[in-house]
Amino acid sequence: MHRIYEDTYKHKGLRNGLVEKLRLKGIHSDIVLGAINSIPRHYFIPAEFEIHAYEDKAFPIGEGQTISQPYTVAFQTQLLDIKAGDRVLEIGTGSGYQASVLLSCGAIVYSIERHEPLSVKAGKLLHKLNTKHLHLKVGDGTKGWLEHSPYQKIIVTAGAPSVPKVLFNQLAEGGYLVIPVGNDSKQKMVRITRLEGNELKTEIFEDFSFVPLIGENGWK
Repeated sequence: MHRIYEDTYKHKGLRNGLVEKLRLKGIHSDIVLGAINSIPRHYFIPAEFEIHAYEDKAFPIGEGQTISQPYTVAFQTQLLDIKAGDRVLEIGTGSGYQASVLLSCGAIVYSIERHEPLSVKAGKLLHKLNTKHLHLKVGDGTKGWLEHSPYQKIIVTAGAPSVPKVLFNQLAEGGYLVIPVGNDSKQKMVRITRLEGNELKTEIFEDFSFVPLIGENGWK
């Protein structure tokens, strides 16, 4: 794991407490928990919510979007099973917090956000924190980012009506696509593994609630 943030001792105890809560909820990856423990989540949310930054809650970040609760971030990241140097496509940059967790786990991140103000804000923050191996793009994430494919891992941070085939096509053989699939209020977390010869393996996990995945291959 690469520690990409200087420690912020003011919140260290709160982050320790959050990590223990996540461990009790079933997050067992030391790499993921270490990333959560190293990242100052209060940097990624509006100032009025800072006092609650290390609670396991989601918060609005503008443009009708949210920063996911830490358990959701940790659960998706754990399913990805990041290895150092993995090329990861993230659909939905949002606040940049999920991207920061992926980077802290050692990934090279390509992240797409359809709301330019969020992408710009996240980019400024992440670069201020001396983040490396990050590539940002404003656009329709449901189309993926073909130029840099294939990716070892793909993560979608919004609820989709189905798995976009275009994203599966940009996944490397042996890679994982983690995506919430369902209606506009509740989704099942799904992990797709791309096997040899375009075969796939589908695993279905627990319920989550995400904002809708808007785009050509998502919700219209």
